[in-house]
Amino acid sequence: MKRVALLLCFSFSSAVLFAQVTNEVKMNRFLDSLIRLMTLEEKIGQMNQYSSDFAVTGPITKDGDKQTQVRKGMIGSYLNVTGAERTRSLQEIAMQSRLKIPLLFGQDVIHGYRTIFPLPLAEAASWDLEAIELSARIAAIEASAAGIHWTFAPMVDIGRDPRWGRVMEGAGEDPYLGSLIAKARVNGFQGKGFGNTDAVLACVKHFAAYGAAVGGRDYNSVDMSPRMLYETYLPPFKAAAEAGAATFMNSFNDLNGIPATGSRFLQRDILKGQWKFKGFVVSDWGSVGEMVNHGYAKDNYEAAMLAANAGSDMDMESRAYVQHLPRLVREGKVKMSVVDDALRRILRKKYELGLFADPYKFSNVQREKEQWNNPQHLAASKEVAAKSIVLLKNEQQTLPLSKQTKKIALVGPLVKAIKEHLGFWSYDWDDDSARVPSLYQSIQNKIGNNTQLLYAKGCELTDSSRSGFAAAVDAANQSDVVVIYVGETRNMSGEAKSRSNIHLPGVQEELIKAVAATGKPVIVLIAAGRPLVFNWTAEHVPAILYTWWLGTKGADAIADVLFGDYNPSGKLPMTFPRSEGQIPVYYNHYNTGRPAKTETDFNYVSAYTDLRNSPQYPFGFGLSYTKFQYSDIQLNKLAIKPGETLTATVTVTNNGNYDGEEVVQLYIRDVTGSVVRPVKELKGFKKIKINKGESKQVQFTLTANDLRFYNERLQYIYEPGEFRLFIGGNSRDLQEAKFELKK
Repeated sequence: MKRVALLLCFSFSSAVLFAQVTNEVKMNRFLDSLIRLMTLEEKIGQMNQYSSDFAVTGPITKDGDKQTQVRKGMIGSYLNVTGAERTRSLQEIAMQSRLKIPLLFGQDVIHGYRTIFPLPLAEAASWDLEAIELSARIAAIEASAAGIHWTFAPMVDIGRDPRWGRVMEGAGEDPYLGSLIAKARVNGFQGKGFGNTDAVLACVKHFAAYGAAVGGRDYNSVDMSPRMLYETYLPPFKAAAEAGAATFMNSFNDLNGIPATGSRFLQRDILKGQWKFKGFVVSDWGSVGEMVNHGYAKDNYEAAMLAANAGSDMDMESRAYVQHLPRLVREGKVKMSVVDDALRRILRKKYELGLFADPYKFSNVQREKEQWNNPQHLAASKEVAAKSIVLLKNEQQTLPLSKQTKKIALVGPLVKAIKEHLGFWSYDWDDDSARVPSLYQSIQNKIGNNTQLLYAKGCELTDSSRSGFAAAVDAANQSDVVVIYVGETRNMSGEAKSRSNIHLPGVQEELIKAVAATGKPVIVLIAAGRPLVFNWTAEHVPAILYTWWLGTKGADAIADVLFGDYNPSGKLPMTFPRSEGQIPVYYNHYNTGRPAKTETDFNYVSAYTDLRNSPQYPFGFGLSYTKFQYSDIQLNKLAIKPGETLTATVTVTNNGNYDGEEVVQLYIRDVTGSVVRPVKELKGFKKIKINKGESKQVQFTLTANDLRFYNERLQYIYEPGEFRLFIGGNSRDLQEAKFELKK
C-alpha cells in the first residue's frame, strides 16, 4: 500500500513538473518570437513607465499625446490608472500598436484599496502573519478587480529611526520579524499564482538600505558597513525574493556613495546574481534622472547608461530610457543584450499574468462592482485593526470600560475625525463618510441608552490655540471617565514626511495635562504612523492605547478594545524613544566596552547624562487586560553540536480575569564572537491564545543554523561558544537560560 501511495505521489509530482517545464518552453518560444519582431525603439518602450495625470504619487509631469506614444509602442507600463473602464480604454489603445503588446498597470496599493487596512507598521504590531497575509490578499482582490496588475508593495526596509516618515510603510526594526512579514505580504498579494485574476505582482522596495537614511531624513544618503547591510538590512529583501516576489524597486538613496538605481553591486551582483532573481527591477519615481542631482551622472543620457548597465530594467517617470537608450545602444555604450534581458523580464511578467492571451482579463466592470462593498473585507479590516492595537499602560484596571458607565467624556481633535483613520498611502472615496465611522459614532453604537457621551474637541491637531481647553475640562468634570484621542494628522507620516520633532504635535499633551488635573480616570488613545514621544502622558496617565491609523473600520476596532469586546494583544515592532536625542534606538544593539549597568548609570559609560538609559517602551512590548506569567526555561540539553537540535520549553499561565493572546518571544545572545554580536536577537515567536486560569507549554527549537552571522569577511557562519537564550513577552522582561554550541 505504501509503495502504491509513493508511486502515485511520484506520478503526480512528475506530472506537475512536466506541466511546468512545458509551460516554460511554450512561454520562451513565444517571447523569443516576439522579441525578434521588435524594433529597438519598441523594446525600449517596454522599459518606459509613465504616470497618468491624475492621482499622482510623485511630482506631477505633463507630456504630449500619451495615447499616440502608446500606439507607437513607446510606453510599456502606466501607474496611477485605476478602474476597470479606464484601464480597458487604455488597453484598447495598446491593442492598436503594431505588435499589440499589452500595458502593465501599477499602483501604490500599500495597505488596502477600496477597503483600507491598518498601516503596515500597525499590522506588524499584530505579530500575526496570517492576518497580515489576509490584508494583502484582500488588497490584491480589490485592486485586481479595478484593473490593477501590479502593486508597489511591500516595503520591507528596516526602520530604526522614527524621524523617518516612511517607517509607517514597513515592519519595524527587526530583520527576523521583517523577513517573515515580507514573505506574508508577498504571498498575500500574489495569491495562488499569476494567471489568476485576483493575483497582482508584488514589488519589494526600496532596494536597498533606504531605512538607514542619515538623520532619518527622506531621500538622504546611507553609509554603512557591508556586514551591517547583509546582516540587518538585506534579510527581508532576500526573504521576499525567495517567496517569489515578481518585481523589486530601487531606493532613492545612495549607498556608500553609489545611487541605488545605478548600483551594479545591488542589482546585478546581489539580486540577480547571488539571489538568482528572475523578475524585473523598476526605478522609483524619477530615480534614474535623479542620479544627476546626486552628482553621479552628468545628464539623463549618462544616467540612462548607468542605470541600464547596473540592472534597472524599467524607468519610472524619468524619460531617460525612452529618450536616450536608443542612441546609447547604437553607440555601443549599452549592449543590446542588456536591453533584451530587461525586456524579457518585463514581457515574462505580462505573459505570466495572462495579458497576452487576454489583455482585458483584469478590466471587468462586473467583478469590480462585486468587490466594491464586500462585507467580508470590511469585517476582516476590523479584525486586523483590533489585532494591531497596543496597550501600553493600564494602571488600576482602568480598562476595559463598562458599557454601563453613566457618563463618558470624549475629548480630543480626533474624536469625530473620519478620513484621518485611513492614514497615509490610502484612497479617498466619495462615500467614505458613510463607510468610515468616527470614534464618536463607534462608541455611540457600542454603549447602552443609560450612558451619556460628553464631547469636547479641546484643540486642533497642530495649532497652538488653547481656547477649547475649558470646555474639555468641563466635560471631564461632569464625567465618570475620560477618553482622549490625540495624535498626528494622517499625512504627517509617509513619504517626504520626516520630522525632527516627533513629540505629540501642537498643544495636545497640554490638553492631556489639563484634563488629567481634574482627577478623573483618563484613557489616552494615540493615533500615528510612527513611534511618538509623549513622556508626560506615559508617566502620569493611567491607561494608554497606541492605535496607529487603523483603516476603514479602525474606530469600530478601537471601541471593541475600549469596552473589552477584544482583549488587546499587539506588541511594538519598533522601540519608542524618550527623546529625539536617543535616536536611532533599537533593541538589538551592541554592548560597547562600557555598557551602562542601571537606568541612571552615567559614570563614564555609554549613556546620555540627561536621559534615562532605557527607551520609553522596548521592542516587542504590549500589555493585555489579563496577566501572563512565565515559568523558568527548560532546555533538553545544555550543549549542542552542528546537526543537533536544542529545544527550549516554557510554560505560560494566564493569571488574570480575561481570556487573552500572548506573543511569546525567543531571543538569543552570542556571548563571544569573532565580531561583536548584539545584546539580543529575535529568533522566534509564537502567538497563542490562553483562557483565564489556564497554562500552555510553548516550545521552540534551535539548530546551529539559527546561530549564523556574517563575519568580517562576509562569510555566513556559526562559531562554537556560549550562548544565552531568553523567552518572554517583550525584549526587556525575559526568562534566561544558557547553552553551548560545540564543534
